[in-house]
Amino acid sequence: MSLLISDFGRKMAEYKSTVNITQTSFPMKANLPQTEPERLKLWENFGFYQGVFKRPGAPQYVLHDGPPFANGDIHMGTALNKILKDIIVKYQGLTGHDAPYVPGWDCHGMPIEHKVVEKLGSKAKTMTKVEIRKECKEYAEKYLNRQRDEFKRLGILGDFDHPYMTMDPTYELAIVKAFQQMLGEGYITRRLRPIHWCPVCQTALAEAEVEYADHDSLAVTVAFPAKQIPAGVFPNTPLDKLSFLIWTTTPWTLPANLGISVHPDFEYVTVQLGDYYYVVAKTLLHQVTEMCGWKEGEYKVVDEVIGQKLDRALALHPFIDQDSLIMVGSHVTADAGTGLVHTAPGHGREDYEIGLKYDLPVYSPVDEAGRYDARVKEFEGMSIWKANPLIVEKLKGLGRLLSSQTIRHSYPNCWRSKNPIIFRATAQWFVELDHKDLRKKCLEEINQVQWVPSWGKDRIHNMVEGRADWCISRQRSWGVPITAVYCKTCGKVVIDEKLTKATVDLIQTKGLDGWFQHQAKDVLPAGYQCSCGFSEFVKEEDILDVWFESGVSHMAVLGTRPELAWPANLYLEGGDQHRGWFQHALWTGVALKGRAPFKAVLTHGWVLDAQGKAMHKSAGNAIDPMDLMKQYGADVLRLFVSSEDYTEDVSVGTEMLTRMSEAYRRIRNTFRFILGNLSDFNPQQHRVDPKDFLPIDRWAFIESQKTLSGLSEAYSQFQFTRVFHELDYFFSVTLSAGYFDILKDRLYTFEANSESRRAAQTVLYDVLKSYVIAVAPILSFTAEEIWQSLPDNFKSAQEKSVFDGHWVQPAQAVAVDEALAQDWQSIFAAKKAVSKALEGLRQAKTIGSSLEGEVALYTESDHLKKVLQKNIADLRYYFLVSKVELKEGDAPAEAIPAEDASLKLKTVARKSGGHKCARCWNYYDQLGPEIADLCHRCGPVVQKLQTVSEG
Repeated sequence: MSLLISDFGRKMAEYKSTVNITQTSFPMKANLPQTEPERLKLWENFGFYQGVFKRPGAPQYVLHDGPPFANGDIHMGTALNKILKDIIVKYQGLTGHDAPYVPGWDCHGMPIEHKVVEKLGSKAKTMTKVEIRKECKEYAEKYLNRQRDEFKRLGILGDFDHPYMTMDPTYELAIVKAFQQMLGEGYITRRLRPIHWCPVCQTALAEAEVEYADHDSLAVTVAFPAKQIPAGVFPNTPLDKLSFLIWTTTPWTLPANLGISVHPDFEYVTVQLGDYYYVVAKTLLHQVTEMCGWKEGEYKVVDEVIGQKLDRALALHPFIDQDSLIMVGSHVTADAGTGLVHTAPGHGREDYEIGLKYDLPVYSPVDEAGRYDARVKEFEGMSIWKANPLIVEKLKGLGRLLSSQTIRHSYPNCWRSKNPIIFRATAQWFVELDHKDLRKKCLEEINQVQWVPSWGKDRIHNMVEGRADWCISRQRSWGVPITAVYCKTCGKVVIDEKLTKATVDLIQTKGLDGWFQHQAKDVLPAGYQCSCGFSEFVKEEDILDVWFESGVSHMAVLGTRPELAWPANLYLEGGDQHRGWFQHALWTGVALKGRAPFKAVLTHGWVLDAQGKAMHKSAGNAIDPMDLMKQYGADVLRLFVSSEDYTEDVSVGTEMLTRMSEAYRRIRNTFRFILGNLSDFNPQQHRVDPKDFLPIDRWAFIESQKTLSGLSEAYSQFQFTRVFHELDYFFSVTLSAGYFDILKDRLYTFEANSESRRAAQTVLYDVLKSYVIAVAPILSFTAEEIWQSLPDNFKSAQEKSVFDGHWVQPAQAVAVDEALAQDWQSIFAAKKAVSKALEGLRQAKTIGSSLEGEVALYTESDHLKKVLQKNIADLRYYFLVSKVELKEGDAPAEAIPAEDASLKLKTVARKSGGHKCARCWNYYDQLGPEIADLCHRCGPVVQKLQTVSEG
């Protein structure tokens, strides 16, 4: 027996040279961390960092990049963001669009200036604005260059050689022009009103720069003695014993109190408690009694009146010699407090608005550091936070404090200093959001934009609808100055074409630093005089909010670069940008151009750690994408991004990326199999017409086209998770476990130039050319590696890179054949049942390879029987066994039923009694006749090869 085995082994070795061996330079082991940098050098040589998808005359697709701050290395959030953008741009470019991608950077603003000033320390206080600006510019340039290299390492392609930067002189000039246009058209004004203010950073803050966190506050109930009430109101209540009760969580604003607001429709009552009477909202009386500790029987309701009738009554301030006006306003709520709202027009938005209605001054006796100024003598120079408990003690001493408690609630904080902020009235510059119906127009534009996911529409609609006027001035150095001049006497802003021209000329010749180095007289016409009669003017020293700078990027970039177009097809950023970049681009777009600067907006979630917690360096759970690429390579990270639902928060950890490495390997090995089996295929000579395909080839070809169509749809709809799953299923199940499993025998053992083998190669070639493009937006490095492995006759001379290729549209030569699809669904289901039956023989060591087995099939399904009978001659090759018989009648007891009961299929498996072909290893009842130890398929092939060799 051992002699026979040895003899058979010798013969197999002899015939090995007659088998079609796979050959490819595309390696099985990826080594992505080592090989991906080679692709970067290639793309550099190709000029892809000067722009890649330049297709003049083609339909254009512009994804406008939202600029990250140039103030540190990239993190997982920026990696997610840039990869998503890159996938979209590459898909659009590969589908024939002119798809230029210009990356951008936000180079101005507090994050950068804060880092620089922190580094400079005490030296910063001795430096001029121009000197600090120079330091900031160098800092931004350093991190811009670092981030650029990091984005390239992620596989991002775009015009990195010519990015847009908010500190670029051309961009800065565009900002100035946009400001001047909006100023001239009345959208921008300068006025005194309360805004978010950070006492630590000593600057105004935009809404997008405000974060909320739990905070402990002193909540107090305070009595304001009544001074004057309208006749007939509270007839049973003595005026000299009456007080209005307010409740506030900001006692420090009481020195700025000028009024008390009541709701016009609420019912208010006077409550007698001993010798004193207090006014509260009727619906809140029970809450007030609990808060103040009044017990049942200690108090009684004396009078009742509707809020409107209290209009313009007067109260006395509880500890300052001044009046407090009673006003009616619909902003008053009955969900907490007393129903009477302490009103300080200099320290709150609603306070300010009702104060305007009643002609109250915008009074804010607090300086830029959060300290009381000279107008509050008792607490002058003291921090408002330190004064808070002292004010409460003062109220208590005067008998004006009815309750005091510490409550924990959500409170606004500065995004940079992480400290509590305040509302503080200062003279600031604002975009008037209702000027010329700007808000209404923006709300209308929101309805014209595609929002992905769809809930983004409601989110930004609510934010735009309820937003206060946009404060655009900042008390910093590093940014674009507010290029405006106003009268020192009356404060009127100068609106003059000659001033605008002189300003633009100054900045064009001297740069932004020129604004800080010159005086108002240098840009005003000679002898210019204000309408008030005075001629002394102030040049504004504040800078613009960075949201204004990035918000007008559509003008500064899309409106100035000839390769781009306005409006953009897409804006894509994190979900927080509904109140950030998206919103500010919308305001400025509608104000400057009359419509939204984008046709579609896509948002993604935050990146969390594997436990679902936010990543922070301080928490020690931040993952550096550069470290991940050193371990896994960029393509695995890119594949991971495509696999996740980016519309939700995305958790990432090493275990997830390890699993993704397996998915990557499946795709890579599938491509390697295809490449190896096309080493002798010339598409110009060997293509087989689809009408001549074998049924299995026809099925595989149609499946590839159906999947390709689905991929195109998913890419175009930004459904990248669907792209991932369709690719994974197609490569792992349809091809590897399905088509390839059956195909190997034909590819390896059939005569090399036979039509049936060339038909299989035709399918493989079409799959290769279609799917190397289909995966390129995601697996960019691997797709390029595959492309460079292609024989020259697989691509044109112009297609030096995979990104010079074009998306292959699903072929029309073979229509979708549902009947064929159902047949193959049945065949694969039967194959699974056969494999289950053979497994018992394997476990018993009766057989090793499935080719050593043969099966008899019994089915009561007419459909399955018809399919099996139609393919009976090839079933042995489909099932990878040596014989398949389709039996009639009842199955014997030992028959194994299929797991899928709908098949009504049972299988009897046994060891084959045939003879093993020494070349293909299939078993047959008899071998020959051409060559004694070869089957009827292999014999003629070897015989032909021997004839050719001898000839």
